[in-house]
Amino acid sequence: MLRGRPLIESFNCAFDGIVYALKTQRNMRIHFLSTAIVLLLSLYLKLEKLEILILFVTIAFVIFAEMINTAIEATVDLVTQEFHPIAAIAKNVAAGAVLVSSVLALVVGYVILFPKFDLLIPSVIEILVKTPAYLTLIAFLFTIVAVISMKAITHKGRPCQGGMPSGHAALGAVAATTILFLTHNSLIAMLAFLLAFIIAESRMEAKIHTLSEVVTGGLIGFLITLLVFQLRGGG
Repeated sequence: MLRGRPLIESFNCAFDGIVYALKTQRNMRIHFLSTAIVLLLSLYLKLEKLEILILFVTIAFVIFAEMINTAIEATVDLVTQEFHPIAAIAKNVAAGAVLVSSVLALVVGYVILFPKFDLLIPSVIEILVKTPAYLTLIAFLFTIVAVISMKAITHKGRPCQGGMPSGHAALGAVAATTILFLTHNSLIAMLAFLLAFIIAESRMEAKIHTLSEVVTGGLIGFLITLLVFQLRGGG
């Protein structure tokens, strides 16, 4: 490392590190996507200054932990490419730090955002929903058709495996959104969406789908279900 390096070069190196983490670490991309969603929600829910500050600090802490984890992994890989118990300890402890920060972020998000959703969701549901049981089936069928059609257009993957978009993520989103409308219970709905997220995550862990494919599938399932229930409510 050269001494007397220009300040602008130091900033360039720092941004190179952020870009590297974004390009190479899937979890970092998930953190940034979650950050964007939370910031949009903070604008919509009209959070107080202290609540926004706590969210910013928590978000920065999670991203910081992920970047330190990436740096430790790169350093260990530089020293040895072979399995070594001490190298494994270093990586596992760094990954544990990311897990702790992520759990903290979930707790903070729950404490700050859930009470506002708990008040908002019932009123939204009353406006959107008048629900006969067959709407769930219609939403599933429309989503299946949309997923297969998009796979045919993009020529990627098979109808039931791989490609753009993820059918599993789409159907998981349909199920979670339907539960949201049918139960009128925000806590149950959040658990349903958490399960849908786990389904999507498992598709990425198995390297069957990319992040963009599961996000696209989830949006398709959510929007189609929302549209179906809105049309029925408007009728």
